[in-house]
Amino acid sequence: MDFTLSDQLLDLRDRTRAFIDDVVIPMEARDRVRGHGPDDGLRADLQDAARAAGLFAPHVAEEFGGLGLDVRGQSVVLEEAGRSLLGPLAMNCAAPDEGNMAMLERIATPEQADRFLAPLAAGDVRSCFAMTERAPGAGSDPSMLTTVAEPDGDGWRIDGEKWFITGGAGAAFAIVMAKTTHGATMFLVDADTPGYETVGALDTIDRISPGGHARIRLDGVHVPADQVLGAPHEGFKYAQVRLAPARLTHCMRWLGCARRALEIALDRAETREVFGSRLADLGLAQRLIADAVIDIETSRATIARTAAILDAGDRDGQRASSVAKVHVSEAVNRIVDSAVQLSGSEGILVDPLGRLIDEVRPFRIYDGSNETHRWSIARRAVRARQREREATETRRRAASPA
Repeated sequence: MDFTLSDQLLDLRDRTRAFIDDVVIPMEARDRVRGHGPDDGLRADLQDAARAAGLFAPHVAEEFGGLGLDVRGQSVVLEEAGRSLLGPLAMNCAAPDEGNMAMLERIATPEQADRFLAPLAAGDVRSCFAMTERAPGAGSDPSMLTTVAEPDGDGWRIDGEKWFITGGAGAAFAIVMAKTTHGATMFLVDADTPGYETVGALDTIDRISPGGHARIRLDGVHVPADQVLGAPHEGFKYAQVRLAPARLTHCMRWLGCARRALEIALDRAETREVFGSRLADLGLAQRLIADAVIDIETSRATIARTAAILDAGDRDGQRASSVAKVHVSEAVNRIVDSAVQLSGSEGILVDPLGRLIDEVRPFRIYDGSNETHRWSIARRAVRARQREREATETRRRAASPA
């Protein structure tokens, strides 16, 4: 693998970092209202600033107003964007919209792209991805879907309830996953469709997502046939198109967040005097700092390798994204936790480190819990070893004298 960054990408990285430091971080003082996500006025100001800086929608194709970066390029820019919780929102590359845009680019018909992708890429609307359900429905296991879609005249009727849908409140439309006769199907559902109801936001510890994590009821929701996303009954296949890259972009953004936490802790360690020495000169503090640096470097390398696999269209993308999700989510939590510890009493203030630790902790649960990913990684490892043994045995038999 070549980890060399092009001059264009280096310029984008540096401009993104300057934008976050000089424009976005000073605007964090406006995001103090208790609730989910910044208000619409702050979001609009952030996005206007990103457009003016030429940094809007780095992941979206140029025909839809974005920068058209591949996954490797996104890994560089989104890491810098993540140094502020408001950065991805400003640059229109925050979840769930970023993942929905990527999926719509790959799967939507031209008509669907004009109607749903174009305004989303422009930042005119928000969206949500409605797959998760409350137990015993689909959580980490999408095959447990209880929301059902049945043919209904010239379209489909959807009935069910979704749970923990990020960005659900205030979204203009949802990509809804529902069980159908031969699998599952994805539907583009306008939020003003009769029978579609958003039932408030859950009171979670993470609060940066506009619209929070909502419950959505679907009671006899009629969706026309031209709002099926992709082919009917192929929803599980399309979910993987979205979920593997979306896990990785989460890793990119949260790695930036962890870097910011370490920067804050380093500033304190350099200036804090304890027991006649700078905190940064004490062995116990140095251990925390060194481990955080190691976690950042290994996380960045894991992300870069997975990005290269996804860009190449390699079938190993699902496994690689699971490995990245587990490693990076746990590394990020360690880094932010160490930053809090190094910062002492200042570390447990809500701003900035208290806010960061609340935001990163849920990452070990969403996009598939780490335990689910470990189960999947282990199963793939066992199957791969079985195939290797079988191939070795076949080769030996073929080479043996008759």
